[in-house]
Amino acid sequence: MATTSRPAAVARAWAVEAAEVADALGVDLAVGLAGDEAALRLDRYGPNQLVERSRKPAWRLLAEQFANTMIVILLLAAAVTVVVGDLKDTAVILAIVVLNALIGFVQENRAEDAMAALKAMAAPTVQVLRSGRVAEFPAADLVPGDLVRLAAGDLVAADLRLVEARALRVNEAALTGESQPVAKTVDALPSADAAMPAEQRNLAFRGTAVSGGRGTGVVVATGMGTELGRLAELLQAHPADPTPLQRRLAVLGRRMAAAAVVVCAVVFATGVVRGEPVERMFLTAVSLAVAAIPEGLPAVVTIALAIGASRMARQQALVRKLPAVETLGSVTVICTDKTGTLTENRMLVERVWTPAGTYLVEGDGYAPVGAVTSDTSAPDPNLDGLAFVAAACNDAVLQPADGPGRHWAATGDPTEAALLALAGKLGMTREQVERDHPRVAEVGFDATRRRMTTLHQEPDGVRVAVKGAVDALVPLLQPSDAELAGKAEAVTAGWASEGYRLLALAERRLTDLPAEPATVEAGLRLLGLVALADPPRAASAPAVASCRLAGITPVMITGDDARTAGSIARRTGILADGDGVLTGTELARLDDAALRGRVEDTHAYARTNPEQKLRIVAAWKDRGAVVAMTGDGVNDAPALRRADIGVAMGITGTDVSKEAADMVLADDDFATIVAAVEEGRRIYDNIRRFVRYLLTTNSAEIWVMFLASLIALPVPLLPVQILWINLVTDGLPAIALGLEPAERATMRRPPRRPDESILGGGLWQHALWVGLTMAAVCLGLLAATHAAGWPWQTMVFTALALMQLGHALAVRSERDSFFTLGARSNPLLLAAVVGIVAIQLAIVYLPLLHPVFGTEPLAPVQLVVVMIVSTTAFVAVEIEKWLRRRRDPREGSVARAAARGGDHGVSVAP
Repeated sequence: MATTSRPAAVARAWAVEAAEVADALGVDLAVGLAGDEAALRLDRYGPNQLVERSRKPAWRLLAEQFANTMIVILLLAAAVTVVVGDLKDTAVILAIVVLNALIGFVQENRAEDAMAALKAMAAPTVQVLRSGRVAEFPAADLVPGDLVRLAAGDLVAADLRLVEARALRVNEAALTGESQPVAKTVDALPSADAAMPAEQRNLAFRGTAVSGGRGTGVVVATGMGTELGRLAELLQAHPADPTPLQRRLAVLGRRMAAAAVVVCAVVFATGVVRGEPVERMFLTAVSLAVAAIPEGLPAVVTIALAIGASRMARQQALVRKLPAVETLGSVTVICTDKTGTLTENRMLVERVWTPAGTYLVEGDGYAPVGAVTSDTSAPDPNLDGLAFVAAACNDAVLQPADGPGRHWAATGDPTEAALLALAGKLGMTREQVERDHPRVAEVGFDATRRRMTTLHQEPDGVRVAVKGAVDALVPLLQPSDAELAGKAEAVTAGWASEGYRLLALAERRLTDLPAEPATVEAGLRLLGLVALADPPRAASAPAVASCRLAGITPVMITGDDARTAGSIARRTGILADGDGVLTGTELARLDDAALRGRVEDTHAYARTNPEQKLRIVAAWKDRGAVVAMTGDGVNDAPALRRADIGVAMGITGTDVSKEAADMVLADDDFATIVAAVEEGRRIYDNIRRFVRYLLTTNSAEIWVMFLASLIALPVPLLPVQILWINLVTDGLPAIALGLEPAERATMRRPPRRPDESILGGGLWQHALWVGLTMAAVCLGLLAATHAAGWPWQTMVFTALALMQLGHALAVRSERDSFFTLGARSNPLLLAAVVGIVAIQLAIVYLPLLHPVFGTEPLAPVQLVVVMIVSTTAFVAVEIEKWLRRRRDPREGSVARAAARGGDHGVSVAP
């Protein structure tokens, strides 16, 4: 059985020469391992596979769904309804319980799929040199010491120390966050950071893809010993935490259960002491218990979350786990990736420098159309040559937009695609070059030379086109360009400090094609410099501004270098001028306590590894923040799982990141997250509306029964009447409140505190005083009508039912008047109120229903009295809101301004 899949002798394989690594592993680089030796090592190190911790069995996952406090309470309520004989309520409650359990089971089962996606990131077979022959072997049979051949398009099957790299480029974005393919080398890198795989450019990592060139590497780690295996350990070590809503509902359920038990026991005992029949008081107490239990709460929450998820899907935010919808509304920090989320994920040339001047380049993406403008109108003979080199020394292909609203695409290296787009803007195309200046030779790009050269046939000789890093081309310039070289280096330093990637373009003319093409890279004429960047999306800066307006802190965490990270962070508004970027190397020197002390003042991180992303998320959570984390790579999966809500990218994201996430952005756009936050806030506000309504009306029923027994009034309501009112309370009006449109200025207020109870913000005080008010009105009506000999029980029953409907209309907003909102802005609630009023009148006036509900018909004057009394709750709550607006007129003006001009943020369409 394997003990480790990374031999200790090659723990720092990047820091030593390839031959030394081969010696440590006991392999001849010309022959490879012998077959029997490979078999022994397979037995010693184990198969090259990721090991998944044992999954919970399906029955256990399902059973755990019934351990929720609210679900236990509902099961007890169902048992009580059986005792009372109300089997319809029993069926409804059990249906709600089963539905919620099934939803929870499906969501948790899907969360287990992240490891399956991670395991799928392996090549099924690989080309291996063994016993002097190259043959195809299953990737699972690779062992340390095997020599693996790599070619363009291959998926790397294990961690390799490269021993050969011919123009080898590997796409490591999924693992390290590097936005561009990495040019590999075979040289030892003793100064590379052990915690930063992005710096270990002589290694090829499992799960990455070869984008160009070819090479050979000796296996230094397999299975769980690879970088991908280390991520698998992190992913499985950090299960998802309960969401803020789940925690709040659990607390609410426990408190309501305790309160219901106490009140019902008091009502039962008081009635028995007063001489009421024991059986009747038991049924009354049980009916009160059913009324006090919010059996509709899980259903309303589920419906609100599901509809919210549907609305978000129309805005390109695909929700994988329903509780994530509400969690977004609680977010106080958004930790976002840079490439493709804040930026367009397309390299573009934004500036050009030539010996004659500086130019700004405009345009959209890879489209070869756009202005190239300068502050001088003097002709520049360098631009034609620069356009030629940009198109000629290039292997990318541009693809026109394939429909309205689509963008030009590119095949090949993104940097070369950007150069092709620039050439098109300057009037030169790849087709022109191939037709009029056919390529006859080339010297490919590699990590050591850091340049590429192509040779093209001309009528009078050969034209040489060269592009590469500025410091790689400057020594190759013709002596007469010495002064220009100094200017170019100064421009390079200035633009590089702004986060641009700089390339130099040069040319040379020859009379004949040389025997050795590499000899032409001398005596070059400098044509100019191009500054490339992956520019921010147009919506990123406004979205960041919306975050700040809403009290949310945006934080950028990227694998790119600090200068690029700082530039994008400043252009999007994440960093202010003068703010710095914390690198992974600097972060590694901070312990957890020091990081917690700095995290609130650090808004941009660069060159981070997966463990550091986890530490950043953990540091924010330790400070009480609710954290959303975006990511697209395998390296992001552990942090996506650890965050309160993980957001994966739908376009560039790996299957691993999507499986680990709670939500997937179909458009990879940061602005979509902000829109989703607004939707999350709307949903939580609606859940609070329902809870406010529920607690107030249920408490009114309990106060009526409790206080009547204390002051020796007749029992106000029959058990069946209590259950009917409870059905009205937890029925359509409650569901309709869960679908209320967003309040104005939703994104102009800070997020609620993570530790705030769902009863906070004045909710329980409202439930108390309005519930007591409703009870006082009903008891006053009871006393007066009982003394007058009117049908007091029917009048109290009807008044309480209608009063609750008036309360539903009033609590649609915590600030705005019902008359400002308008009745038609929530048509479902209006229909529910009208329908229930009609049914209540039928209960009062249809003889068929009198024996069922114990009612009597009311005279017109009696009905008028009931109608007038029923408006009490509505009027009281409207007065409460009016007083709140008077106390804080500034907030009211913000709401009115938002109504006139919108939120100036990112809105979710209804």
